Amino acid sequence: MSKFKHALAERDAHIISLRIGLGVLLLIAAALWYGWQSAPRLLTVHNPPDLRAGSTRPWWEIPPGTVYAFTFYIFQQLNRWPTNGEEDYANNLQSLKPYLTSSCHALFEKDYLQRKEAGELRDRARGIYEIPGRGFNHKRVAVYDKDNWQVTLDLAVDEHYRSEPIKRALVRYPIKVIRYDIDSEKNPWGLMLDCYNGNPQRLEAMSAGGDK
Repeated sequence: MSKFKHALAERDAHIISLRIGLGVLLLIAAALWYGWQSAPRLLTVHNPPDLRAGSTRPWWEIPPGTVYAFTFYIFQQLNRWPTNGEEDYANNLQSLKPYLTSSCHALFEKDYLQRKEAGELRDRARGIYEIPGRGFNHKRVAVYDKDNWQVTLDLAVDEHYRSEPIKRALVRYPIKVIRYDIDSEKNPWGLMLDCYNGNPQRLEAMSAGGDK
């Protein structure tokens, strides 16, 4: 009789251990499911333009070349007024809003209103482009940390009024850039312009190949 009771006790203990093991497995499965559900579905990896020598970097690191390309592209599009600055500038501010911080967008809106009131936008076309020989190099991107940069753009600014050239200037723009990767649908770059880090400077004269 004692052997029978002992066998029953062993069976009950084994059943309890199996139930505990099953519970642990369920907890592990639930944790894995939660981790899978909370993992990002899209992961942006920034690669340098030239991969002939290979590239090894943390996935969250954004190369200076990418930061520069983003800054120049957005800033150029913002200042592209094909026919009428009064309409084109306003449209640019709306379409490029996901790429500008709120304070930067407010600063450009203020600039737009001041130009409009002064009559500097109607029928005015504008475009900017890189000064030859003053494109990207690592000196033009100051890395403050993994989320903050300053990009220096040396650009030529051309403006026309009803097809007549009225302005041509060479300007250096120091522009702040921040990481802001919260809406990949509206902003696939994961970066934002945070406006100027100082006043733009007029460049009066320089050599075509110089890079200061």
